[in-house]
Amino acid sequence: MQKLEKPLRKSGVAHFIAAAGYSAGGARRLWRESAFRQEVIALAILLALFAAVGASLAEFLGLAILSLIVLAVEALNTAIEELVDNASPGWSEFAKSAKDMGSFAVMCLLVATGLYAGWVVLF
Repeated sequence: MQKLEKPLRKSGVAHFIAAAGYSAGGARRLWRESAFRQEVIALAILLALFAAVGASLAEFLGLAILSLIVLAVEALNTAIEELVDNASPGWSEFAKSAKDMGSFAVMCLLVATGLYAGWVVLF
């Protein structure tokens, strides 16, 4: 395996542009995850449902904030999984625990978003 050199650190506007590129790369990588795609589809469905029930702007904002947090935690969970898979290619208890805890974090946010959406739609 060829060893790659660390790129020079950017500053100012170049750093901002580079960071945006890294974020876009992360989004492209996440799109390959079925869980991420399912969460994006669920968000689209919830947006349509909120529109159908006449949700207020504040309620849409609440959904947007919760959804962004879900997607961010999904990204962190995927990062944990990739790190663990590389650090522990075989099965290990610590690897299973790390992945399970990341999954639990995502599930907690999905439940919170579902409860919020249920509240808005039903009441």
